[in-house]
Amino acid sequence: MDFRLSEEHQALRDSVRDFAREVVAPVIAEHYEQHTFPYEVIRQMGKMGLFGLPFAEQYGGMGGDYFALCLALEELARVDSSVAITLEAAVSLGAMPIYRFGTEEQKARWLPKLLSGEALAGFGLTEPGTGSDAGGTETRAVLDGDEWVINGSKAFITNSGTDITALVTVTAVTGTRPDGAKELSTIIVPSGTPGFIVAPGYSKVGWTASDTHELTFDDCRVPAENLLGERGRGFAQFLRILDEGRIAIAALAVGLAQGCVDESIKYARERHAFGQPIGTYQAIQFKVADMEMKAHTARLAYYDAAARMLAGEPFKRQAAIAKLHASTIAVDNAREATQIHGGYGFMNEYPVARFWRDSKILEIGEGTSEVQRMIIARDLGM
Repeated sequence: MDFRLSEEHQALRDSVRDFAREVVAPVIAEHYEQHTFPYEVIRQMGKMGLFGLPFAEQYGGMGGDYFALCLALEELARVDSSVAITLEAAVSLGAMPIYRFGTEEQKARWLPKLLSGEALAGFGLTEPGTGSDAGGTETRAVLDGDEWVINGSKAFITNSGTDITALVTVTAVTGTRPDGAKELSTIIVPSGTPGFIVAPGYSKVGWTASDTHELTFDDCRVPAENLLGERGRGFAQFLRILDEGRIAIAALAVGLAQGCVDESIKYARERHAFGQPIGTYQAIQFKVADMEMKAHTARLAYYDAAARMLAGEPFKRQAAIAKLHASTIAVDNAREATQIHGGYGFMNEYPVARFWRDSKILEIGEGTSEVQRMIIARDLGM
């Protein structure tokens, strides 16, 4: 097993690393303070081709692979997680369902704009009353002639209310299965459709420069051909999407964890106490060493999951392990980085304060840590 990057992957990683440091870092703190969406950064990411990384060139993609996306996410999150989650959600939750399950007509209509970064898409799965219980979906879609009539609500939906949001794919109950269970399907709802209501953005602890809304569907009508994939296959579809997305979230978490190491080393060299840099004290050195160890092992976990996925091998358990471990150590590293910074770690002018606030959601979004443990245990036959 060789975990060294190919020349292409290394070149991508280096270019995104430079972009994050030179373009994202100088402006992102103000966006966090103002709770504004960094449109200018997103436009430049689009020009770099980041939104099209794992997609075929025939649809406007870059012809790369999912691992390339993960590398980009890690480097972005090393500087900022709001920008990273915007890319992750736009690709793995926004464009990927259409790419995986859409008709050629749906792909031709939506993918060119999504893969260029000209437009964003959201994935409407979570509901206010269900959370991790996706099987408890209450949103319903009834076929009325040649239209779906959708009623219900979704919560915590990323990229759903920006000025460039083009659509949201929505999971909804479309009938009853022979065994009496709910029949779940996925339907494309374009932005601006009558009855599609986007609530004001949430007031969040972290990720304050990303876009997140509650959505309501009130007799929202869309054409019958907006059904994404096969009717009744919505549950299987979003499970596949979430399995892949967990690898991407793991990469993002590793980026945050590594960013904590970067900032801690920088601060420990500059900050003096008792006549010398605090980095000369073993207590600080051991903290940083442990942080680096955690980031390194979490990186290997998502590398492994991505390699299995790209090889066409089963990867559900490995994706869950990567997501669980990486999110845990991201929280650990953010806490330790804040401790190393002391009082300054509590000040918003220092990146670690942002990392600290951003880290916790990684143990919740796209499958809580408890859900990851359930997946791992079930895959072990328990």
